[in-house]
Formats: sequence, structure tokens, C-alpha cells
Amino acid sequence: MLAGKKILLAVSGSIAAYKSALIVRLCIKEQAEVRIIMTESAKKFVTPTTLSTLSKHPVYSSFYKDNSEDWHNHVALGLWADLLIIAPASAHTLSKMAHGLCDNFLLSVFLSARCPVYFAPAMDLDMLAHSATQKNIDLLVSRGNHLITSDVGELASGLNGKGRMAAPETIVNILREHFKTGIFSNKKVLITSGPTYETFDSVRFIGNHSSGKMGYALALLFAKKGAQVVFISGPVKNYPKHPHIEVIKVTSADEMLETCKNQYLDINFAIFAAAVADYKPSMPFDKKHKKDGNPLNITLIENPDIAQELGKLKDETQIHVGFALETHDGEASAKEKIKRKNLNLIVLNSLEDPGVGFGQDTNKITIYDRFEKKFPFELKDKKEVAQDIVKIIQSYA
Repeated sequence: MLAGKKILLAVSGSIAAYKSALIVRLCIKEQAEVRIIMTESAKKFVTPTTLSTLSKHPVYSSFYKDNSEDWHNHVALGLWADLLIIAPASAHTLSKMAHGLCDNFLLSVFLSARCPVYFAPAMDLDMLAHSATQKNIDLLVSRGNHLITSDVGELASGLNGKGRMAAPETIVNILREHFKTGIFSNKKVLITSGPTYETFDSVRFIGNHSSGKMGYALALLFAKKGAQVVFISGPVKNYPKHPHIEVIKVTSADEMLETCKNQYLDINFAIFAAAVADYKPSMPFDKKHKKDGNPLNITLIENPDIAQELGKLKDETQIHVGFALETHDGEASAKEKIKRKNLNLIVLNSLEDPGVGFGQDTNKITIYDRFEKKFPFELKDKKEVAQDIVKIIQSYA
């Protein structure tokens, strides 16, 4: 899976730097092309000669070649790579990466790179747990960089806890998985998410309790797999942040439909995860409606069915995935909707199951395809549910 891939390994100053030699060896064994950057402090833990011998290429550590006027082109190196991995990533280097500092060759390449970036922190447990370090990690992840979680075990300080750099075998396996995701690379994915709010008067609306967590998880996962995501969301507290995600905020079902149609022309995958209100007031009040002691009768009319409307535009190359939240007769309803809305797949979740519903962090789903093949899953965290959904989509792409 790594054969022919261009891997740029950046090594910063941590005792875990000695493990970088095995990362290089494993990548070379799989016929990857490897280039290496080292900070000056990293040389205290592993020699450039070792890494140069294993990679069969000179190691980069400064802007200039052999103290001459000839310089190493950090921009060209950043553009060369299919993937940049910083392993180990020390607390010092993480802080500089997070805040855009550029005082060494590693950081100049990091800021120039257009490829996916992975980083594997390695430091003592209290340094890793410190709020400043955690904030730096969160900031890097929010910008679309990929965290390789540290292991738990005995540390150089003699303490035992979380802070060890992930094992080289684990890191290389993550790189393999990254390059397996090529099916979504540069594909355009439209995702609807969250609730819609249908105006009742100038201050009130009809809506539901959807948190948008499922759509959020799906958007991030598709983006990490290289897709360009158009995320069209009703009002929610949190929106996904990633360089490959374009967030478009809407309020009503009509706005969501119009936005979907405007974005649909070059869509490869459409995921209808929004909890669109089925009805809206036929004649909302222009101003706040005040109580007058009398019953209030409101006429509700149906909202457009967004998945069904876009299903009319769908061609055979596009894949549509719908969602159905049911309280009873879920399977029959899902099978009817997949045909009526011209879907490839539908994700069914039932409010009869515990741990399922609006605002929950977990979900229990069953996926059906257009041939009524059934894929049941256990109750899981919504991030894991997103992985299950994407795996099924990938198998039908």
C-alpha cells in the first residue's frame, strides 16, 4: 500500500527519536520513497548518518547545504511529499507548529506542505497532559492535521503513563490506512445536517432537538479521507472545522433545499443526515404573536423532501444515502423510502432503542441497500457509527 508513496518524516528532539529509524526501515521495506528532516536537538538522540543510510538519501536539517550559499528548497520539499509525518513530535515543536513559528527547517516545510500531515507526540505524561500542550494539539487537529495518539507505558523519566510515542508498527499501519482511502480523494461529498427551524412568527419557530452530531462526525471522516465536503447545516452549536470542509449555514427546509440544488451539479456523494422538519406554518406571523385568551389554530403544510427532490436529479454515477428516524415499523418505512427517494443506501435508527435519539453521543443503526440487503450494527459512539456508514458507502462506490 505504501509502494511508490513519497513519505516525508520529520524528527524532533525527543528520546523517542531512536524509533524513527524503524519507521524509515518499515516504509522502505514497503517500497515507499522516504526523505527525512531533523531538528538540531533530534541529532542528540539519533544520528543523521543512521537515518541517511536507511533512507538512502541525505538528511535535511538546515536551510543551507554544508554551510555553503546553496540552500535547501523547503517549499519544493513540502510539495514533493504525499504525506508529512512528524514523529516524534516534542512539546516544543508542537507549540511552534500550533502557533505558526518558523525558526527551523522542519517548521518551514510544515508551513509549506500541501499534503496531509500526521504528528505523533512523545513526551513525559505531565507535559502531555498539561493544558497548554492539549490546547496546541486541539488547535492542530482543528486545522486538519492528524493526531497519532501516544501510548501508555513506562517513560524515560521512570514514570508510567501516557506519553510514549506510538510504536513504529502502529504508525506505519496508520500510513497504510491513509493511502487505502483513495476512493474518496478529491471527490465532492454533500452532507446535510442538524435541524431546520420553520418560522412561526418573528421570534418563534417549529423545529426539533437534532444536535447535528452524526453529520458532524461524517463530515470530519470524509474530509480526513481526502474528500471535499460541502456541509449544509441547520442551526447547531458546533460546526466541523477542516480545510476540506465548506460549511454553509441555513435555517429552513426551503433554504436547505435551494442550497443543496446550487451545490449539487458536481457532487459524487450526497448524505442526507439532516433532521428536516416535515411541516411548516402556511402563513407565519410578521410580528410576535401575543396571547389574547383564545385558542390559536395554525395550518401546517408539508415541507419539501430534500432527499426526494435531489433524487430526481441523480444519475447512475452518484451515490445517495438517506437517514430514517422511526418510532415503529422502521424496516418497512426504510425500504419504502429508499425506493421513493432514489437512494442507494438508507440508515435506519429507531427511538425504540435505548441510547438513540437527538442529542445522544451514541447511536444504533441498521443500513439497507436498494436490494434490501441488511447491515445491522450494535450501539456505538457516533464517531464509530460514522466509520461503519462510510465503510458501507465505500463498498458500494
